[in-house]
Amino acid sequence: MFPALEKRYTKDPYKAFDAQRRAHEIAFAPVMFQVARLMKELGIFQLLCDAKEGLTMDEVVEKTNLSRYAVQVLLESSLTAGTVLCADDRYVLSKVGWFLLTDPLIAVNMQFMHEVEYLGLHRMEEALLNGKPEGLNVFGSWKTIYEGLSSLPEDAQKSWFAFDHYYSDNSFDEALEIVFSYHPATLLDVGGNTGRWALRCVDYNNNVRATVMDLPQQIEMMRTNIAGKTGADRIFGHGANLLDTNVPFPKGFDAIWMSQFLDCFSEAEVAGIVKRAAESMDRDARLFVMETLWDRQPNDIAAFCLTHISLYFSVMANGNSKMYHSDDMIRCIEAGGLKVEKIHDGLRSGHSILICKKDI
Repeated sequence: MFPALEKRYTKDPYKAFDAQRRAHEIAFAPVMFQVARLMKELGIFQLLCDAKEGLTMDEVVEKTNLSRYAVQVLLESSLTAGTVLCADDRYVLSKVGWFLLTDPLIAVNMQFMHEVEYLGLHRMEEALLNGKPEGLNVFGSWKTIYEGLSSLPEDAQKSWFAFDHYYSDNSFDEALEIVFSYHPATLLDVGGNTGRWALRCVDYNNNVRATVMDLPQQIEMMRTNIAGKTGADRIFGHGANLLDTNVPFPKGFDAIWMSQFLDCFSEAEVAGIVKRAAESMDRDARLFVMETLWDRQPNDIAAFCLTHISLYFSVMANGNSKMYHSDDMIRCIEAGGLKVEKIHDGLRSGHSILICKKDI
């Protein structure tokens, strides 16, 4: 672990009373989550933020057109949860409430939790015991969420892509500089979803040709998304089920790109995918793996988010993958026949890029 994490996770930071309070917060976490979400969605956090002197309960009722009962239970719960404060019967937003209101990453995480994960989490125990995404049944009978992305309810699908894009897109500028410092003429984007990275590549470099390799239904979504956009004529699709161990990688690419992709697979599957990638590479080709490795984060907030995202994979996505510790990811890459040549840490959104070459 990075030093900041080791310092945080090797000693108990709580005194007994604080630890007891934290335990109660965990016990009531689903209630706290929904109250905080509604305080934002119903505009109460924003009203309190805008009111320098705070608002009375009756003023909140008047401005929201909610019943006094609804406002009362929301405010009282928020007060004891620490998202609002109250003095002289006037409620104001706390620092915690302000972050819930304004932090874009928290907004993305909360919406994803509510629309994609919340109902399915009730089946976490079954998922962990069976090694299958049992919570996914709230949406459909697919084996993995990736097969059903195009068929998810609109709000769930929107939240899924917002979550996925937020964690990847913020690192694209730095990632482009790293990848194109190797001067690739051809690039294979594995698990490229809607083609956002491929579009960035053909925009960044006027000569590169990019191929997106993903499930056939994802390739159709990608083609729809890139249609008519600059450089789309240099983006191609290669439909494939990457879990089928008999499906080879296409050969002849200078760079193979996997962004937030290998965390969608178990360790054995990661090693197998890397092995097939290695078989398609020559000695000058490079595999670029961009991941949010939880042990290589600059602070414990990021590590906390990532280790909890792991349970999304357990319950909703596929039942057997996670946000990896770098040691585990490197071991899987080496098992697939590649060597990690260099690691770039500290990209935005907590990403690292592992640059891998054939171990010849």
